[in-house]
Parts: sequence; C-alpha cells; structure tokens
Amino acid sequence: MDWMDSFAGRRAPGAVTDAGLALLVAAGSFALPLGMPPGGPDLRAPDTPFVVLVLLSALPLAVHRWFPLPTLLVMATAVAVLQGHGYIPQLSGPEGTSIGPAYLGVATAVFLTALRGAPRTATLVAVLIPVAAVTEAVVAPPGHRAAALLTEAVLLVAAWALGRLTRARAAIRDQALERAAALERAHEANARAAVMEERARIARELHDIVAHNVSLMVVQTIAADRVQDRDGGKAHELHGTIEETGRATVTELRRLLDVLRTEDEAATDPNKEPPQPTVEAIPALLDSVRAAGLTVDFTATGTPAGLPAGSHLTVYRIVQEALTNTLKHAGRTRTEVTVAWEPEHRRLTVRLCDDGPRPGDGTAPRPPVSPGGPGHGLLGMRERIAAVGGSLHTGARPGGGYCVHAVVPLPAAPAGSPHAGSRYDSPPHDPEHHDPEHDAAAR
Repeated sequence: MDWMDSFAGRRAPGAVTDAGLALLVAAGSFALPLGMPPGGPDLRAPDTPFVVLVLLSALPLAVHRWFPLPTLLVMATAVAVLQGHGYIPQLSGPEGTSIGPAYLGVATAVFLTALRGAPRTATLVAVLIPVAAVTEAVVAPPGHRAAALLTEAVLLVAAWALGRLTRARAAIRDQALERAAALERAHEANARAAVMEERARIARELHDIVAHNVSLMVVQTIAADRVQDRDGGKAHELHGTIEETGRATVTELRRLLDVLRTEDEAATDPNKEPPQPTVEAIPALLDSVRAAGLTVDFTATGTPAGLPAGSHLTVYRIVQEALTNTLKHAGRTRTEVTVAWEPEHRRLTVRLCDDGPRPGDGTAPRPPVSPGGPGHGLLGMRERIAAVGGSLHTGARPGGGYCVHAVVPLPAAPAGSPHAGSRYDSPPHDPEHHDPEHDAAAR
C-alpha cells in the first residue's frame, strides 16, 4: 500500500487516501452511463435511486479504515442492486464481460480488508467471497450465470490474495528492520563492553605507573633527607631525580588519562604520545632505582629476538613492579636482574632476586601471605604474563631475599632458520627459586 499511501514522495494520512479512493470510484460510476458506446447494453436512465446507490457503492470506502467489514458489505450490496435494476452493465452478459468502476470499488474494499484486517477478519472475507459470486450469478441473465460466477470469484479472490501477500511482505520487512535494529544494539553493547575492558586495562597501567614512580619518589625523598647533613651534593642530586621522576609520572598519567576521555571530547593525536617502554628501556629503569640507593647488578645474555609490543611492555612492567616491591620491602639492598634471550627454546627469561633487608636498615620484612591471596602487584604481574602466554614464579629464597622469575615466549622462528621447530621448554630448575605455591603476599 505504500504506492497508494504516498504522493510525490510524501506519505499521505490513511483517511485522506481512503477518501480519495471513494471519490475516484464514485466519479467513475457517475461517468459510466455517459461513456457507454452506441449500440451497447440497454441501461436504465440515471435517476435519484441511481445516485443513492452509487454513493452507497463508493463513499463507504472513505471510512473503511475504521469499519472494514460493514464497508465491504454495504458496497457489495449496493453494486448488486445497481446491476439488478439495470443501472450498470451485467458483469457477464450477451455483450461480454464488463468490469466497471463499481466492481473495481468492491475489489478495492476486499484488498484493503485483507491488507489491514486481522487474520480472523481476512478469513471471514474469504468465506464471503463465494456468497458474493453466487449472488452475482443469480442476478446474471440466463446462459451467462456460470461466466458471471467465475468472473466475480476470480476478481475478488485475486484482490484478497494480493492484500494478504502485501501484508505478509510488510511483516517480513518489519521483522528485518527489527532484526537490524537488534543487531545494531548488540553491536553497540559489544563496543561498550570493549571500551570498558580497555579502560580496565588502562586502570592497571595507572596502578603500575603510580605504584612504581610514587614509591620511588618516597624512597628517594627519605634517602635525600638522610644524607642532607652529610652530603649536600648527593641530596641535591636526589632532589633532581625526584623532580624528573615526578615530571615523567605526570606526563604518562596525562597520556593514559587522555585515553579515558569520553567520545564527545577531542581525540588526541596518537603520533604525539610517547611510545610504550620496551626491554631496551630496562637499563634506564635500573639507573633510576640506583639513584634511590638500590644496588642493582644487571646481566643480559643471548641475542635479542623479535618480540611483540605487548610482550615488550609486559617484561618492562614486571621488572618495574619487582623493583618497586624490593624498594618497599627490602630497602637499599643488593639486587640481581638477569635478562636471558633463549631463541633456541623460543623464550625470554627474566629473573630478579634481592638479598632481603640489610641488618639495621630499619626496613620492615615482607609480610606473610594474607588470607585474601596476593595483592594487586602480583595479580597485575600474573595477568600481564598470562596475556602473552608466559609464566611467572615468585617466592622467598632459602638463604634470604626474594625472587621473581618470568618466562615470556618468543614468536615462532621463520621456516628455514636454525631454531625453526624447536620445542618450547619449561624454565630450568633453580635451586634458589621457590615454587609459585609459596608466593609472597600483596606487594
């Protein structure tokens, strides 16, 4: 019905459409006697009953939207009376078949009822069609009753079937639109979930940055206060390091908080953001903790291999978190950091072990494992290492101190390389390394 309910691309109200159809059928019925050719069927001259019957056969179509069945019955009855009194040509007679405006009006009413009505109403119309066909056959002239019956039945059944088909297609279209809207809503929900997941990851990033840099600044401040009277130059150097660390912390916080801005805010240019730290940045990290008084011995073995950016960041953050925990729990102690590239085993091994608090240093020992399990530091390290397919072992050393042992898998070697097809081996046993079942408390 869209082609009937629109004009010049603009949808017309239903009442206006029905009124237009009623006027069109009425005008055609009134003009029919004037358009009959000479020698045609002998029709009764138009009079007052003719005008009334024509109006009854057309004007009810204007209220079809509200009264579909009464409209159809009134129109069909008026057309039957018009034909019975000879005001319009016989549907099938000696001159042949004649489907005039009045019959087209009834067919239109059947079409609209099948289109707009509920299934029960459409079924009732289908039952009334044989009654109308039989009535047409009764008023038809002898010898033409079968033809009249057949013509009326075909006309009304075609109108009814077209209405039901149009309604079914409209229902399919509405269902398709509803499914498309549901898919769009699901897509938006998935997008929102992805944003929330990314923001949770950024929150972990913020924890790593704040926990390390702020702890480092606190330790450096304490160290500067202790050497202030003995060595003013060293205190001044520590104050400069604190300032640099604070500025670096603010810069990285701004970069990460820019990611958390809403979509309505201006997007930042990713080309202006500093790159994520990699394994190559670990020596600079060690220099910053040495300035805080931590003695660090660094060893790197093997030939560096290609490593995804996520794995680079994971290794850096694990070393960063482990050093922060050492400063917090062991103070200015001796620490060994080893980075071993093992392409033959397709792995990168990172090991960080400290000697524990020095006697008389005043640093509180590491607390025992809490009933709630590891804290955010260890949990963050475990989540990071698990995300890249690696493993993490932490625990106290038998001779004192604490160890963090991480293994990060390297990408598969290209075909034809010396290490292609190597088996991924588990990390070698370390007699000083404790099993992960004895992980330390929240760090």
